[in-house]
Amino acid sequence: MSESARIDKWLWAVRIFKTRSVAADAIKNSRVTIAGSNVKPSHLIKAGDVVSVKKPPITYSFKVLACIEQRVGAKLVPQVYENVTDPKQYELLEMSRISGFVDRARGTGRPTKKERRAIDAFVEPAMFGFDDDEDWDDDE
Repeated sequence: MSESARIDKWLWAVRIFKTRSVAADAIKNSRVTIAGSNVKPSHLIKAGDVVSVKKPPITYSFKVLACIEQRVGAKLVPQVYENVTDPKQYELLEMSRISGFVDRARGTGRPTKKERRAIDAFVEPAMFGFDDDEDWDDDE
């Protein structure tokens, strides 16, 4: 282990991002900060730095314990960083899961079948003057 490591390699090596290019893209799009400031993918980190990673809807924070650039097994990850994410962030994540509805961005297209069923379950047919008791068969 060295005294410093590139931030994009470190994020990939500790399994925060699946590939190094995804990590580099996140850094370029200002979703990764070190001590509150944006950095470049080539920025060198050292032990003791606090890295914040925005993965909507929450922001994770990690304290660097060791600088590595080679990917390690999942069992060795706790030796490399400490998760110092604020518990309020996890509450926010849980609230977004409980709410059930996905915030759809404008222009993202039609809802999926699952989303459509959730919308239909939320909006009761009685609101539109339909009764559930009526039979809509053409056999009558």
